[in-house]
Amino acid sequence: MRWLITGAGGMLAADVLDRVTGIGEPVLALGRAELDVRDRRAVREFVAAYRPGVVVNCAGWTAVDDAETHEAEALAVNGHGVRLLAEACEGVGARLLQVSTDYVFDGAAAGPYGEDDPTGPLNAYGRTKLAGERAALDHGQYVVRTAWLYGAHGPNFVRTMIRLAEERPFVDVVDDQRGQPTWSADVADRLVLLARADDLPPGVYHATSAGETTWYGFAREIFGLLGADQDRVRPVPSAACPRPARRPANSVLACRRGEPIRHWREALHAAWPVLMGSRQCSVA
Repeated sequence: MRWLITGAGGMLAADVLDRVTGIGEPVLALGRAELDVRDRRAVREFVAAYRPGVVVNCAGWTAVDDAETHEAEALAVNGHGVRLLAEACEGVGARLLQVSTDYVFDGAAAGPYGEDDPTGPLNAYGRTKLAGERAALDHGQYVVRTAWLYGAHGPNFVRTMIRLAEERPFVDVVDDQRGQPTWSADVADRLVLLARADDLPPGVYHATSAGETTWYGFAREIFGLLGADQDRVRPVPSAACPRPARRPANSVLACRRGEPIRHWREALHAAWPVLMGSRQCSVA
């Protein structure tokens, strides 16, 4: 099967490329300079010529706060760009896996959100990602929601906590937002599994680690792995860290279609040597 990965250079795209390369199937990963998903003609002509069997769309506007004042620009990528890819995939019989987010929910539910639960984004980023979901589903394609990603490629919460552990005596982290820290390599494995599954019904799938915690709990676990004093992490409410875009208080997703990914703590411990690389860190 021939693969196309958009959004090359991003954290998840890099892991998907590693996984597909590892199974020995032909794959092409393109960044915006090579394929701008907003360009109808470019998308249609490239997909028609390359004729992939599966397209994993990791391209997207991911600056959550900036989307509040640039919603039209974010929608052009996260919504209209997905529709163009979905149309092109439909034309060649390719399977599109559209990566989406927990931010399509309002976070008010008492428990985890299932794949078919009503959406209601709180912010512009979530609205644009929901538009992309609808575009993919309108063309009989696949949506894969994930959340709280960290990985070896690019900036993420784990890298930020490692840096702050070295720079500050104390770190204040919100303790009223719940979710599932998820290793991008585990999501890449799930995307490959979904892409290669026979007779997979089109629709929405969730790909997040099992269990749940808060950003505060996640930070404490990171400090523990660093050998640092976990009490240097201090819990604060979201109101103490105001951001332009509202975040859902509950970002926990239920994986009701297929097996859930392993527990977030197990995954973080497995990812730790990869995240740290050859660097030796011991933070007092």
